[in-house]
Amino acid sequence: MTEFAARTEGVRKLYGTGDARVTALDGVTVGIPRERFVAVMGPSGSGKSTLMHVMAGLDSPDSGRVHIGGTEITGLDDRGLTRLRRDRIGFVFQAFNLVPTLTALENITLPADIAGRGLDPAWLDEVIDTVGLRERLSHRPAQLSGGQQQRVACARALAGRPELIFADEPTGNLDSRSGAEVLAFLRRSVDEMRQTIVMVTHDPSAAAHADHVITLTDGRVLDQT
Repeated sequence: MTEFAARTEGVRKLYGTGDARVTALDGVTVGIPRERFVAVMGPSGSGKSTLMHVMAGLDSPDSGRVHIGGTEITGLDDRGLTRLRRDRIGFVFQAFNLVPTLTALENITLPADIAGRGLDPAWLDEVIDTVGLRERLSHRPAQLSGGQQQRVACARALAGRPELIFADEPTGNLDSRSGAEVLAFLRRSVDEMRQTIVMVTHDPSAAAHADHVITLTDGRVLDQT
């Protein structure tokens, strides 16, 4: 088993043409160690969200290679990428993306229900206990605070036991207290549940929860710590 849950080699990504062309990623080589919490930081336009999208198979690089575990994903077709995202990757977004008519539990199990896959009951119980919302599982999103909704979204990402989770500004819509709750949960999911998390953020206080920080500027890696 490779030591990296994900890695890129010399990845370039361009948008636009002519004078409007923008180099979003300019030869980026990074590795995401397994069972670690990695923050990707940088100012607006630095390429951090593009890097996440390329690593997660949501977008394709113009050149370079991307691997998830031992699988190179840059050569996969749309069907292969869809299967990879479904089976091996979890996602947490800034906007929560919960279904308002479903309960918290139904939102957590929704991806598995759509895919027609059962969840490991013991693992699901562990996720629910770690997220700390067992008493709120029958509540719909409108009955939950922002921090609770994001923790439901985190539990949904964890429920399928993916190889790694990508979190795009997961505290961006939260107040400081709710944001701290979500970051603590992500930290515990790495420490106690041996998950691998890649979090895109512009917030140094959020990045302080991570084991490693990758800093981008103008589409290039400025620093890796």
